[in-house]
Amino acid sequence: MSGNDTSGAASAAPLSGAYRAVWRWHFYAGLLVLPFLMLMALTGGLYLFKTEIDGLAYRSLSHVEARPQTTSPDRWVAAAEAVTGGKVANVLVPVRADEAARLTVRLPDGSKRTAFVDPHDARLIGVTPFGGVMETVKRLHSLVLVGSWANYVVEIVAGWAIILVATGIFMWWPRGRQVGVVTLRATDPKRRPFWRDLHAVTGLYAGAVIAFLAVTGMPWSAFWGDQYMAYVKEHGLGRPKPPAGAFAHAEHQDAPVGVGWTMEGMVMHGDHLMPAPVPARLSSVIDAADSRELARPYTISIPTDPTVAWTAARVVDRVEDTRILYIQPGTGTVQADVAYGQFGVGAKAFEWGIAVHEGRQYGWINRYVMLGGCIAIWLLAISGIFMWWKRRPPRLAKGQLGAPEAPADPRTRAAVLGIVLPLGILFPLTGLSLVVALLADVTVRRLRSASVRP
Repeated sequence: MSGNDTSGAASAAPLSGAYRAVWRWHFYAGLLVLPFLMLMALTGGLYLFKTEIDGLAYRSLSHVEARPQTTSPDRWVAAAEAVTGGKVANVLVPVRADEAARLTVRLPDGSKRTAFVDPHDARLIGVTPFGGVMETVKRLHSLVLVGSWANYVVEIVAGWAIILVATGIFMWWPRGRQVGVVTLRATDPKRRPFWRDLHAVTGLYAGAVIAFLAVTGMPWSAFWGDQYMAYVKEHGLGRPKPPAGAFAHAEHQDAPVGVGWTMEGMVMHGDHLMPAPVPARLSSVIDAADSRELARPYTISIPTDPTVAWTAARVVDRVEDTRILYIQPGTGTVQADVAYGQFGVGAKAFEWGIAVHEGRQYGWINRYVMLGGCIAIWLLAISGIFMWWKRRPPRLAKGQLGAPEAPADPRTRAAVLGIVLPLGILFPLTGLSLVVALLADVTVRRLRSASVRP
């Protein structure tokens, strides 16, 4: 987000060497991660409107005629399983009488489908691929369509996004020369100053949002997110202790849905002191949830392991409304009633950050601020490309990309290390990628120096 013209200021200011060192790494960071950030910004911006997009995509399946009476929820399960040949894994219990129940069905081949059932007469309205278009958007956003290893790439990209913001602030900062750009001064899009000012102004006003999105996106990462949650758990800052029994890690197919990141994968085993086995029924679990005044809509997860309690998790926007019931399916006994207020401070921060990241926590203003950050990433990328194009070197084929030359004085590199080293320590995968980038930079410069020697 550089806001000063380096052509003249850099040579006159005492920090010109440091400025060019930071600018060089700002250039390379953008070159490496902006394609990923643009994809994440596009898919993330779409995901902010998941409810609206789902409503349009499934309007003909999710809308039913409102009637005062509903049939047994066990018939919903029977209807979905009879047609699909699979087993119901979870059920979204609707809040309104004109909404269909949504059942996720796991097929024998391991794939999933979403079945829409009329709750009034158990009529199967239709079956769609699991998650539909928004599931694809979600998988693109996390890069898991490429492979599970791509989750590590997401963490690296998020860390470099923070470095981009930090180096951009360094470059924008006036440092006694001239006031940093706060409005568009140049008006001719054919000239580089226009794109420089657009880049600077966009970064100035959206940099904090972009950095926030990067930091709060870290919980999804395979390394940093796991390490954070492990620390929270070990220091008693995470999930609460259950009133009876103990939480256990579920098998992959039995992990409850809709319970949030703090309780992700956590199940409770049922009461084995019953005098006789009691059939597990969806209707008894819904009755138990309603008797405990669990607000609809909520999602009931049905494990394949008969010794595991079913979960009923409220679908929420604000994290303060989080509530999860662990219910014995045969008797309707509630084994645990978990709410947000019971979480430790680390888990609360974790969940709050995710809710704000997804634009849910503070209503429409939260959503549009996050959308603004997504749009800003595209503006920064486009303006950066135009800036580079207008100052590109004439001989790109010879490996000259147009990056600022590395300062000759090694002391000026301290400015870069002062910015990126703390971030590299805080986010180890980003730090590792930084080491690789430094080694590559040194190698390339030495090879160029050797090629020009007589």
